[in-house]
Amino acid sequence: MAKEVVAKELVKELDKQVEKEVAKTTEVKEITDLPGIGPQAAEKLFSAGYKTLESIAVASPMELIEVAGLGEVTAQKAIKAARDAMQMGFESADKMAERRKLVGRISTGSKEVDALIGGGIETQSITEVYGKYASSKTQWCFQTAVNVQLPKEKGGLAGNTLYIDSENSFRPERIISISKARGVDPDKTLKNIFVARAYNADHQMLLTDKAVELIKEKNIKLLIVDSLTSHFRAEFSGRGQLADRQQKLNRHMHTLQKIAEMNNVAVLVTNQVMERPDILFGDPTAPIGGNIVGHASKTRIYLRKSKEDKRVAKLVDSPSLPDGEAIYRVTERGLEDAE
Repeated sequence: MAKEVVAKELVKELDKQVEKEVAKTTEVKEITDLPGIGPQAAEKLFSAGYKTLESIAVASPMELIEVAGLGEVTAQKAIKAARDAMQMGFESADKMAERRKLVGRISTGSKEVDALIGGGIETQSITEVYGKYASSKTQWCFQTAVNVQLPKEKGGLAGNTLYIDSENSFRPERIISISKARGVDPDKTLKNIFVARAYNADHQMLLTDKAVELIKEKNIKLLIVDSLTSHFRAEFSGRGQLADRQQKLNRHMHTLQKIAEMNNVAVLVTNQVMERPDILFGDPTAPIGGNIVGHASKTRIYLRKSKEDKRVAKLVDSPSLPDGEAIYRVTERGLEDAE
């Protein structure tokens, strides 16, 4: 009888402890409220761009260990508490449909191309354009960097651009000519495009990490990486380094993906191509990066040259749209419909 009383008391005590833990979880509102995150660790997390509970909730333990020097157990507890506080888990599809209504779209300048990709380059995901040299990849970057600043009724998002340039291909004069064609102030347009030159793969990844800090501060609605794979391709050559290259590229793509989803930002990346000698019939052109880039990019568009100033955009992959093609022109005014 005495043993039963003791057992009941123990159960009650355990229930109280569980209630206290639940109460602590529901009270988590800031990063400093997370278990094991003191002022010093919080400062390191803030410096690395982890400023919200959501950024902690979607992080991996290894990320927190690297940037804040946390122990593995502490990192796991902090992530779990953040996820519990954010109530992350399964949800009904109708809630996802409501969230999809927040997706914005940036016009490419061509009505035909916009129709092909569902109204323009969308936020909350990565759009990849790839093709041979002179296929107009960088022209897409210039055009969207201008168009994103337009009001929504004119095909923009009334926002600004972060532009990571890895090939030294950014040209302010091209922005000026496109701005004049769109009837907007070139000087104001240039001031709303924040450009960083990436000198190697690590620097490119660092700039992407730093982008998180500027998104809200500068009203960023578009992040451009031109080109995504140039440095990775140059620095990791040969089959012996392929695994290392793909691991780094995978981390880079996941960072871009989180930026797009968590900030409702459009991410546009350009990609280089290679010739596949094993393809005997059809187009042997294939994008660099393999399945790593292919899986992370939600919309993939293959660009190729046509006659004179005409180009062809082929929708290769999309989670919701059928494959198809659209013809457009690249002129002094930017991207336009082919007549």
